[in-house]
Amino acid sequence: MDTNEKGAIAELAIALEATRQGIGVLKPLSERLRYDLGLEIEGRLLRTQCKWGLCDGDVIKVRLSTSRRTATGYARTNYRAADVDAIAVYCASTDACYLVPVALVDDQTYLHLRLSAPANGQRARLHFAADYEFGAVAQLGERSAGSRKVGGSNPPSSMSPQSPSAVTEVGAHEFRNRFGWYMERAASGEEIRVSRRGRPYVRLLAA
Repeated sequence: MDTNEKGAIAELAIALEATRQGIGVLKPLSERLRYDLGLEIEGRLLRTQCKWGLCDGDVIKVRLSTSRRTATGYARTNYRAADVDAIAVYCASTDACYLVPVALVDDQTYLHLRLSAPANGQRARLHFAADYEFGAVAQLGERSAGSRKVGGSNPPSSMSPQSPSAVTEVGAHEFRNRFGWYMERAASGEEIRVSRRGRPYVRLLAA
C-alpha cells in the first residue's frame, strides 16, 4: 500500500472506533485543512489529524512531518498546537486506535508509543500506547465529568489547554493506572488532585 491508501484506511478506522466509543465524528468539507476529522469529547470539538502507525517490535512508530508544495518547491512541516488539537493513530498490527494530545508531539517529527515496558525498566519520558487508547479516552471523559470543578464558560478538554482553575479529582488507583494520561492533562494547565483512602494525597501541576 502507498501512503495515500494507508492514510485513508487509518482515517476510516479512527472514525469507526470513535463512533463505537460514543465519540461524535465530523468530517470537514474542505481538503486544505491541517486536520482530517473533528472529534467531540467532553463537549469540545478537537481538530484531529489521522496517522498510520507502524509497529516495530514493542514500539508503534508514527511519522508526523508532512510535505507541501510551495512557490519555491516542497516544504516539510510538523504539526503545532495552532494547526490541530490531537493526533489520532491507527496501527494495523494491533488493530487499535490511539488519541494523543498535540502538546505531547508539538513540532516533533516522530511519535513513539510503547506496547510494553523496556527490559531495563525505564519509564521516564516514555509514552505507553495503553494510556492513549480510544476506550481509555472515552471512559476517562465519562468518569471525570462528574468529579471535575471547572472554571470558565467552556467545558475543558483533556486534549487542549486548560484554564488554571480547572481541577480534576481522582483516586490513587486510577491515577497510577493512567499516569501518562493525567500527566499530559496537567502539562496542558489542568490541576490534578489525587486522593488516597479518601484523603487528599498529592497535586499534579504543570512545570
